[in-house]
Amino acid sequence: MFGLEKRDTLLLGVVILLTLFAPFILNPFPADSGLAQFNAGYPDLMQRFVIFGIFAIGFNILFGLTGYLSFGHAAFLGVGSYSAVWMFKLLSYNVVPALVLAVIMAGLFSALIGFISLRRSGIYFSILTLAFAQMSFNLAYSVLTPITNGETGLQIYTSDPQYLQSVDAPSFPNLFGAAMNSSTTLFFGSWTFTFSVGYYFCAVFLILAFYLAIRIFRSPFGMMLRAVKSNQQRMNYTGLNTRPYTLAAFVISGMYAGLAGGLLAAMDPLAGAERMQWTASGEVVLMTILGGAGTLIGPVLGAGFIKYFENIFAKINDNVLHGWFAFMPDGIEDAMVAIIHPFVGKGWHLTLGLLFMLVVIFLPGGLVEGGQRLGRVFRRKDSNAGSVEADAAKQRNEAAE
Repeated sequence: MFGLEKRDTLLLGVVILLTLFAPFILNPFPADSGLAQFNAGYPDLMQRFVIFGIFAIGFNILFGLTGYLSFGHAAFLGVGSYSAVWMFKLLSYNVVPALVLAVIMAGLFSALIGFISLRRSGIYFSILTLAFAQMSFNLAYSVLTPITNGETGLQIYTSDPQYLQSVDAPSFPNLFGAAMNSSTTLFFGSWTFTFSVGYYFCAVFLILAFYLAIRIFRSPFGMMLRAVKSNQQRMNYTGLNTRPYTLAAFVISGMYAGLAGGLLAAMDPLAGAERMQWTASGEVVLMTILGGAGTLIGPVLGAGFIKYFENIFAKINDNVLHGWFAFMPDGIEDAMVAIIHPFVGKGWHLTLGLLFMLVVIFLPGGLVEGGQRLGRVFRRKDSNAGSVEADAAKQRNEAAE
């Protein structure tokens, strides 16, 4: 189906189901429950799940297939955001032209940076991309202030021309009148489920991005990129020029990042230089490695994992911890809060760092490898149970004879 093998079609179906039913899956606890703070089914967080999933999928096409580690992909994310906001300022709040320009500008910018950076490989390539990202950040922050509005960030004002904006159109990014911030709430007992236009708009792009990634992974182009990762030097010795392939992968990856940046601006029409910082580039590296570099579903899982920690665990403060351990004697309660305090709230990065270390040490293939190991364990148990039943049946037959 859709030109995919059965296994890939099943994987695409799983992604579609997860994105469609995310408001239910991410709200497992009732709204009046003490565990409701662990729910992640509100629009802003779900939008970030899918947007950064797109960002990580694109990064994985470069890093997972070719092995080229870029620390500059945040530059393309920022270019996409700035381009989208400029379209909102000049034309209208319609998200279609904004996203088109975001992808095109990110593609052109990544072609320029990739053409220069891909003259080197290994750590030198990584340093070059990091340098370009930092230069882009500084340009946006202090040099190109007429274009980027500097540290304040690029915003939309009532004085902006918006030549194609109609009077009756929403004054917020929209898809032909359907505002991205509009939503519908469903109440089911103590549960509350919110269905956002913006989330499902982003989810459609995640599904399309995932489908395109599958096609790239299974194509001859994808096989060539894997060969580059396996032994680029040997390919060069055969007389094959690998640079066009790596540059194409770099540009495709940059366009994914530009799309993610455009979607961020569509959900919140503001573009700031902080999106181009090296920390944002490092974050997508963590997402990809944590989920499983070189796998299809891994970057999406890694993006969701990190964004969940960033938004849920960061909200756990001392008052919440005291509520959890209120049943204990005061001394023990205070001790437990003191032990856990450094790992939550503002210290959630410490917990994420420890988890990342554990994954790298014990699960080099990321969360996907962990799932595969669990699957093999259960299959082994089922096969052992089946063999035991077969032996018992054989013994009964022999006894009957």
